[in-house]
Amino acid sequence: MSNFSAEPVVAVLGPTNTGKTHLAIERMCGHSSGMIGFPLRLLAREVYDRVVAIKGKERVALLTGEEKLLPPHAQYYLTTAESMPLDREFAFVALDEAQLGTDPERGHVFTDRLLRARGREETMILGSEALRPMIRALVPKAEIIGRPRFSTLTYAGATKLSRLPPRSVIVAFSAEEVYAVAEMLRRLRGGAAVVMGALSPRTRNAQVAMFQAGEVDYLVATDAIGMGLNMDVNHVAFASLRKFDGRRSRRLTISEMAQIAGRAGRHQRDGTFGTLALEGNSGGRFEDEEVDAIEAHVFPSIDHLYWREGQPSLASLDKLIGDLERRPDRQVLRAAPQAIDLAVLKRLAEEDWVRDRTKSQPMIARLWAACGLPDFRKTGPEPHGRLVARVFRHLSEDDGHLPVSWFADELARLDSVQGDVETLADRIAGVRTWAYIAHRQGWLADAETWAERTRTLEEKLSDALHQRLTQRFVDRRTSVLMRDLGAKGGDLLLPVKVDEEGIVTVDGEPIGRLIGFRFKADHLARHGDMKRLMAAAERRLGTELASRARQLAADEDGHFTLATDAGRPVAIFWRGDVVARLEKGRTLLSPRIRLHRALDTLSTADRSGVEERLAAWLEARVQRELKPLTRYFEAARDPACPASLRALLSPLAEAGGVISRSVIASAIEHLDRDGRSRAERLDVKIGTLDVHSPTLLKPEPTRWRLALFAAAEGQMMPELPVPGAVSMNTPPDTAACEAMVRAGFRALGAQMLRVDLVERLARLAHDARSGRTPFTPDPGLSTSLGLRHASFAQLMLALGFRATPQGEPDAWVWKGKREPRKEVIRRPGNAFGALADLYPGAAAGNAGR
Repeated sequence: MSNFSAEPVVAVLGPTNTGKTHLAIERMCGHSSGMIGFPLRLLAREVYDRVVAIKGKERVALLTGEEKLLPPHAQYYLTTAESMPLDREFAFVALDEAQLGTDPERGHVFTDRLLRARGREETMILGSEALRPMIRALVPKAEIIGRPRFSTLTYAGATKLSRLPPRSVIVAFSAEEVYAVAEMLRRLRGGAAVVMGALSPRTRNAQVAMFQAGEVDYLVATDAIGMGLNMDVNHVAFASLRKFDGRRSRRLTISEMAQIAGRAGRHQRDGTFGTLALEGNSGGRFEDEEVDAIEAHVFPSIDHLYWREGQPSLASLDKLIGDLERRPDRQVLRAAPQAIDLAVLKRLAEEDWVRDRTKSQPMIARLWAACGLPDFRKTGPEPHGRLVARVFRHLSEDDGHLPVSWFADELARLDSVQGDVETLADRIAGVRTWAYIAHRQGWLADAETWAERTRTLEEKLSDALHQRLTQRFVDRRTSVLMRDLGAKGGDLLLPVKVDEEGIVTVDGEPIGRLIGFRFKADHLARHGDMKRLMAAAERRLGTELASRARQLAADEDGHFTLATDAGRPVAIFWRGDVVARLEKGRTLLSPRIRLHRALDTLSTADRSGVEERLAAWLEARVQRELKPLTRYFEAARDPACPASLRALLSPLAEAGGVISRSVIASAIEHLDRDGRSRAERLDVKIGTLDVHSPTLLKPEPTRWRLALFAAAEGQMMPELPVPGAVSMNTPPDTAACEAMVRAGFRALGAQMLRVDLVERLARLAHDARSGRTPFTPDPGLSTSLGLRHASFAQLMLALGFRATPQGEPDAWVWKGKREPRKEVIRRPGNAFGALADLYPGAAAGNAGR
């Protein structure tokens, strides 16, 4: 890629949570093609999903060692740094977390990409401010842009686990430490989600979803959390300030501390960081100078990057090794420590059979590719080298493919969902090895089939691992104690009570609170034998939960609400607490009700009673709030309804009661007078630019429509328009803009206007003109609605008017094919529909805007 044009190169440097990745995504999407290289498969997958939402799945590729989604016409690539296709030309190229060039294990990869990965039109290097001297030295012509943090990061000191605030992330540096902290949180605070770099994207996303949705208030993670994984975090607590970096145990650098601590706070919301006060914690505490540096975002500059030849010679095995061990010729570059791929290559080069088979460049290239097989299971150079040797032996003989029987047998050994968290995590690491092999070109016959099988197995094991993590660190205690209800007779003598506020006491000692159906342990409860008290209480809560289920089933409608908080799943609340979520159902108006996991312990009969009551309430509210929409669906399915009217109502119903006229222009054209009359009685307004139901534009019907769309599409609830608002700025986010269109707003450039007001302005504009004579509309038409000049001009163009090329400024002239009848335009009750009939060309004028 170094042969491609490399101008301009922009380095965007700054602390965590400054929107660098978001900026790169925006820039890439503005080009005809692009690629971004990330440090983690998890992060590449996360950004892949975001770009797919913008550009569509057919235009976006995902390339990692173990996963390849490569549509034939892909233009935008999201990859890990190691998987960046440097021989392909892109208009835009970006490298994320470029300061990882200082990492002894992978740093040489990031340094190579920093030096060689270039876009034809634009190149962007993202990293910390400490990288500035390296950019100046290695890419002297690069423009450097500093990004300040949007919020304040404050040191909060050491905090006990029992005193951690909600929305906290605890960072540990080994799987054992992660599991230990999560286990303590389960006992003290009701549970925690777990995130580690070794988790598959599917498991990681499921765990993060629990945290984001508020099902748990705490998340325990490794330092992978510091690399771009954005979540709503208020506080970051370090379980330790030391880590094993693959060679030795050492204290974190200030930059590493800041990278992790910076996950607290988001955008303009401030965050805090500190340490975890654990008995026997040898990780130490922050020094004053470290705190000052992190809070001020001032860190020591990087004085070197690790380097290894990125294009080694394949002329011979010795030249390949020589190039890989060659020292750099620049002062700021250091030779990278020997990575496992080079260690395995040197070991195999000592074998006579390997020397005999590597006489040609293609075979040397194949050996080097085999040595690039990652040691996902962390077995070490010797065991991993034996696996690589076996792989290369097969690749260098017969047809050059790995035996299908061997590959299938290895997958079969891993195909089991039995075992604990550690066992399943190890199996997933094994599957990643074979997924990597399956995605190497020419290594397997029918590689696509085997790649799909490894993906399916990884998803299967990932789902099982998520289930185990949840059981172990979130609800295992609850489920075990609930099914053990009444088993220990001695404990049954202790009086267990739940008062009107949900406070649970055992023998008069408060130990927690029952909120709806969810039990939250009180970490301030004091007793000599807390575990015994909690066990006794929870074994007795089964009766209380069953009683609450029957109370819910018989409760009045007024005690149920639809929760539509922006950025959260759409849920049903009963008496102030969540009991279910809405998911995709048969139709938009009949979503599936999924009970909250806290209700899992109920009997089948009680669960059925709860589900039936919630379904009845939901159906009644949909009928009440969205009556016109329910009538559209009914009429569209009614054989007695004229086909021409059904052709109009069916897409209108699927669109939620608001649709652009251009989309259903053919249906409107075939609608006769009787059909129009029946449509009007069904609360359908056929306007110049849009077809809508006036009733459904009211705030409460709008809230319900957007909630049902979010449930049907498996999305979080979008922001709602301000009640009573008639205009707004067009949201920059595509999803938010689509939500506002569904809410009943039409985009007019930088602003949006409610569709009923669009039609009112259309009528007034035509009333103000005289034939095709240029006229200047009353500026009060737009200013009263908050429309700026440019947005009003967009509306006039959409309505079929054109600005006069000469004469008075802001003058417009009608360009329609024929004159409307003014008495029809002004006829009360039919002005919008009649106007639209007279100007079919105007309705299509904004089709592509």
